[in-house]
Amino acid sequence: MRRALRLARRGWGQVAPNPLVGAVIVRDGVVVGEGWHARYGEAHAEVHALAAAGDLARGATAYVTLEPCNHHGKRGPCTEALLAAGVVRVVIATADPHAIAAGGATRLRADGVAVTEGVEGDRARELLAPFLRDVTGGALPWTTLKLALSLDGAVADHTRGPGWLTGPESRRAVHRLRAGHDAVAVGIGTALADDPALTVRGVRAPRVPPLRVVFDRGARLPLGSQLVRTVGEAPVAVVCAPDADAERVGALARAGVAVVPAADLTDGLRRLRAQHGVRALLVEGGARLSGALWAAGVVDRLVTFQAPVVIGEGGVRAFEGAPAERAAGARRLPAVRARWYGADRMTVYAVQPPPGSG
Repeated sequence: MRRALRLARRGWGQVAPNPLVGAVIVRDGVVVGEGWHARYGEAHAEVHALAAAGDLARGATAYVTLEPCNHHGKRGPCTEALLAAGVVRVVIATADPHAIAAGGATRLRADGVAVTEGVEGDRARELLAPFLRDVTGGALPWTTLKLALSLDGAVADHTRGPGWLTGPESRRAVHRLRAGHDAVAVGIGTALADDPALTVRGVRAPRVPPLRVVFDRGARLPLGSQLVRTVGEAPVAVVCAPDADAERVGALARAGVAVVPAADLTDGLRRLRAQHGVRALLVEGGARLSGALWAAGVVDRLVTFQAPVVIGEGGVRAFEGAPAERAAGARRLPAVRARWYGADRMTVYAVQPPPGSG
């Protein structure tokens, strides 16, 4: 199953709004076929794995990261493919809560296939969290906050000017993170200071370019910014206050920017989900936006890239405006995974559990 989960990640940035799914076919203790959902609209993981196994699938066990679908969509049901191939056992990491696609385990059991559920379920739900949030009726995007930090917890030096804390390996990893999200966001302070492009570069391009979002209460995003000038290459949205300056709002709209009036930060997230289909949102700063998101309780995952540098006095702290906590009672966040990118250490912390967790 862990191999199937690794295979599922190969569809990163290519399959949304479908889920990332991997499958492995095993017969007599030997892997005879494997596959993954490679691109939206194309064959599912089970179909690829069965095709690779051929006749060796008869009498075999299939390991699948998500319950096989049991409906006719763009493709036929994966349950029928497994039954036609003669698979005698199916091991499933986690159930599919989708109202239409669910029921695969029941269908397989009804036709005499042995079904085991829940193997590596936590890992699968972690991988599938944006999909699971979406199909279970979540009103907000699955929101990941990414921070590049110094050893002393700063996200910028005393000048608040542009400059890299982390190395090139980390920056490439961030572009890969962007590729797997529906939208990438910053606050207006970061947009004004850094003039970022927020595009995906240097890694495999996603099937659909992420929406580029600026949280900008006053609609101050300059018309000459990279974001506005490149709106024809990838869409841009500005989340602003309902009473933002009408002239600025109109100018942005005429330039092709989607203007999203919102009562507050949570309402802005809700509108991005409902109006722009944002299921998975990556927020890249700055400090005030990070603090506001944290205070609102809408962060699901915190990803830190910690560089081996000390910024010292005057450095901008990561969570400006977040409510104060006593050290003795502060919440300890579990680490989901960690790895090194050059000299920088990336850590992913679980702030909220993925849907379906116990």
